[in-house]
Amino acid sequence: MLFDTHAHLNAHQFAEDEAEVIKRAQEAGVSNMVVVGFDKETIQSAIRIAETYDFIYAAIGWHPVDAIDMKEEDLKWMEELANHPKVVALGEMGLDYYWDKSPKDVQQEVFRKQIRLAKKVKLPIIIHNREATQDIITILKEEGAAEVGGIMHCFSGSVETAKECIAMNFLISLGGPVTFKNAKKPKEVASEVPLEKLLIETDCPYLAPHPYRGKRNEPAYVKLVAEQIAELKGISYEEVARQTSLNAKKLFQIP
Repeated sequence: MLFDTHAHLNAHQFAEDEAEVIKRAQEAGVSNMVVVGFDKETIQSAIRIAETYDFIYAAIGWHPVDAIDMKEEDLKWMEELANHPKVVALGEMGLDYYWDKSPKDVQQEVFRKQIRLAKKVKLPIIIHNREATQDIITILKEEGAAEVGGIMHCFSGSVETAKECIAMNFLISLGGPVTFKNAKKPKEVASEVPLEKLLIETDCPYLAPHPYRGKRNEPAYVKLVAEQIAELKGISYEEVARQTSLNAKKLFQIP
């Protein structure tokens, strides 16, 4: 009973074997997943996959790296899609100061517009953060994002930052890096953040956990993330699987 809360099965890396990858995930115990769209093309394919499989859901958002490409009609289109029965969140959205394709002010404006849309359609949000923690927290506070809450996706910050995000009604999602030998911060977060505030994800095809690091990631590997958290917390794998699934279903309002 695992819930991969962030998968990119809509990425070109899965074009040849999508069905086999989904089958392997089910065999590994994955009972639900959210496929995340981040531009026009991937939003459309996320919805297609969610419509094809009853246990898969979609999130729709605009990635900060591509913020410069977003037009006003794209936001209107997302608002229409937000009513789709399989769309459970808006995102991924946020800020990415590592890549410089989109200027910071453009990223911030597109981020704010998506938060406002999420509040309008009453859906939680999925946050992408790369080298922009303080600006993200500031914008979330200024825009009143706690009203809808959401997920700090692939969280790489400190325990203190995690607590600040939890106070704003966000859950902390951990992926493959928690299994990396020298990943000090994710391991501390896994140890110290209450299980009721944690989610698990793959972010596949990226960030494959140990021992697959550097290879293509896939939803079946979310089991390795759950096992690592269980080990760090000194609790059973089953408890981690069960509670993180419950956390995800509650957030996404899945029965």
